[in-house]
Amino acid sequence: MHTRTFALLCLMSATSAAQAADQPRYLTVLNRAHDSILRLEVAEAGSGTFEARPIDRIEGGGGSTTVRLGNNGCRFDLRLAFRNGRDAIYREVDVCRGDVLVVQPLPS
Repeated sequence: MHTRTFALLCLMSATSAAQAADQPRYLTVLNRAHDSILRLEVAEAGSGTFEARPIDRIEGGGGSTTVRLGNNGCRFDLRLAFRNGRDAIYREVDVCRGDVLVVQPLPS
């Protein structure tokens, strides 16, 4: 009996994982930095192939937006361009563990 139950649980887990792999991934970006974010680009983690996502300006000090990252995987790299001309890259953002990225002020 235990063998059947275990096999059924494994099958259900595998099915759920396969279905989760095909679902769109979204992330809310909360901007706690001082400057507005003007551009946001996304890449599969480690690929270096960034693609722009259309966004309105994300105001500094607490503005936010939600963006679609992709359909596969959990980890993404995000490149943000700020109004002051600086860029920041957030690597290995795991949207399966959380769906909010809090952008902190950049170091001086």
